[in-house]
Amino acid sequence: MFYLSLIEHTLRLPPHLLNLPLDEAIKIELEALFLDKVIANLGLSISVYDIRSIKGGFIYPGDGASTYTVEFRLIVFRPFVGEIIVAKLKESDANGLRLSLGFFDDIYIPVHLLPSPSRFESDPNNRNQGRWIWDFGEAEEAQSEEPRFVIDGMDQIKFRVHSVIYPSIPLEQPENSKPFAPMVITGSIDYDGLGPVSWWEEAEMVQEES
Repeated sequence: MFYLSLIEHTLRLPPHLLNLPLDEAIKIELEALFLDKVIANLGLSISVYDIRSIKGGFIYPGDGASTYTVEFRLIVFRPFVGEIIVAKLKESDANGLRLSLGFFDDIYIPVHLLPSPSRFESDPNNRNQGRWIWDFGEAEEAQSEEPRFVIDGMDQIKFRVHSVIYPSIPLEQPENSKPFAPMVITGSIDYDGLGPVSWWEEAEMVQEES
């Protein structure tokens, strides 16, 4: 999920930072440039781990800043396909689920990657929102009372990473469209052990009782 990536970057150090020790000043500028930013095919920048080398210190004519070539290591968030991650429900609509890790919110579980069969119940107060219910054991409902497997955001959700993509920046953004996401994770909960953690705790209890 988290990796150390070695990066070389040409950095312009503003004059107001020149009174600080060089390592400290460069780290401040690197954090301003990279933290919470997505680097295509690399991942979401979480933290500057360390600075390996600093070269240069050139001042170009007409510029009061000095320029350095910096080699540093960055901690990045980049899940791999097939990885199991635990997240919280951010929102639920007819298209599926949106999950959040707290520091990253662009995780989507589309309808076809929900447990089958699942159905969506709209919120009477907001037709665009609602909750998904897994109709496990639907065929046996007439013979026995099966637990309701509801995704309501009450507990954490385990999902499997299905894909990680880095969309190109659109030239035009349609009105009322969702904000552009430079990294999008698609997940799946259509497998045993995935979904809200309480599902499988309840399933174990039912199995023990039977």
